[in-house]
Amino acid sequence: MATSKPTKILSVKDQIADQLRSDIISGDLAPNTKLNEQELAKRFGLSRGPIRDVILQLSKEGLLISKNNCGASVNSVLEPKLQKLMINLRRNIEVYAIESLKNNPLTAEDFAQLESILNDLQSAFDREDFTEVTKTDISFHNYLIHKAGGEDLVNIWYPYVMRMRLNYKRITTSSECVDEHKGILQALRDGDISSAVKAIKANIK
Repeated sequence: MATSKPTKILSVKDQIADQLRSDIISGDLAPNTKLNEQELAKRFGLSRGPIRDVILQLSKEGLLISKNNCGASVNSVLEPKLQKLMINLRRNIEVYAIESLKNNPLTAEDFAQLESILNDLQSAFDREDFTEVTKTDISFHNYLIHKAGGEDLVNIWYPYVMRMRLNYKRITTSSECVDEHKGILQALRDGDISSAVKAIKANIK
């Protein structure tokens, strides 16, 4: 008998942050776009206080940049050399995470959750919802990072992956993306950490 996935209850601020992430990932909010607190407060029907909290959160994630007396804006696209550096830093963190799973192997429940994420990834491709593809892709990696090192490791890793997304073009075919993630998962299921590391390195580019 199949079990339904639990519904995650998000606070209002988390919902707003998630919507703005989607707007940035989709390109609806382009790099360097200035954000107006008053307009955002009106859009979401809130006071400016919670909007400021969301802006601070997204600034810590690397999606926004805040400057004194200038307000907040969507972060800029990285120049190629810095993008390459960001990719290498993210790879190093994820390789560290995969190798850490030697001492904290995934459980049957973990594999079921990761399979569910990959099903969601395929479903997003089938709907041609490429913003959701990106977010679901991130959630797969986030799950592994959290399993390996908890919130501390996630907090180191997350700004890199989110900032990199500003440079990404839309993925329009599912086979390569989904297959790469299935390869990571299968290697972990087989207990083959070396192959899982190779698969992670190949996926992050």
